[in-house]
Parts: sequence; C-alpha cells; structure tokens
Amino acid sequence: MATIFVRHNVRDFAHWKKAYDDFDNERRGMGVTGHGVYQADDNPRDVTVYHHFDNMDKAREFVQSDRLREVMNDAGVDSEPEIWFTNRVD
Repeated sequence: MATIFVRHNVRDFAHWKKAYDDFDNERRGMGVTGHGVYQADDNPRDVTVYHHFDNMDKAREFVQSDRLREVMNDAGVDSEPEIWFTNRVD
C-alpha cells in the first residue's frame, strides 16, 4: 500500500475542511482508499493529511492532478504543500 502525507497551511480551517469533505467522492474516484486529517496542536491552520492508495502510480497521479491543485486553491491552502511518498513496512 502506498501512502502520501501532505502538510500545508490553510487560511481558514472550517472552510478548508468543508472543501476537503466535499471532495471525498471525487478523491476516491482518483484512487484514494483511505484518509485522515490532523491539525497541529499549537496552530489549527497547520494541517497534515494522509491518503492511502493501492499503488504508488495512483498516488503520484493524484498529486500531479490539475483538479487537486484547483480544489486546494479554492479551499484556501496558502502555503506550498510538503509531500511525502511512503510505502508501508510491516
């Protein structure tokens, strides 16, 4: 299983979270099989998400998607995202 972690700042968490939730069906159609959202304890605008995929190709396609960039922009992401591509080790 491939997992990406994405960390970025958002202008307004409530606005961002609504946009994130509204994107759920489309995100799943782009290969996301599981996800989670976290806020930094000392800064609610500092958001980290993870997304699971069946394989790394799907993860890379997702990250490179113009649609994802459009949704992130509309959601109020106001920093360049830091992205980690990982494979689970059991």
